[in-house]
Amino acid sequence: MVEKEKAPYQEYLETLLKGLVNHPEEVKIEKKVDEMGVLLTIRLHPEDVGIIIGRQGAVIRAIRTLIKVIGLKHHARVNLKIVEVGGKKEEKGGEIEELKL
Repeated sequence: MVEKEKAPYQEYLETLLKGLVNHPEEVKIEKKVDEMGVLLTIRLHPEDVGIIIGRQGAVIRAIRTLIKVIGLKHHARVNLKIVEVGGKKEEKGGEIEELKL
């Protein structure tokens, strides 16, 4: 089930990411809710993925911690997933690569 309204943690994440990346217009966040909690899927420009992950994953770990704390405050278990939309693959067939962290 995909919900249309934005939760406070989703708005915060979007604002945070757009402030960090070089292509803020390409930041897309999808929200899925199920029995396990909330999954926020982040789609970024390929050049921005490295910025969001950071050295040894430090930036994404910090972002995950912040979002989980805000989610707990709003009684939600929130997880993040980063999806890189590949430039050449996107043009050919719309394939998506998942980044394993």
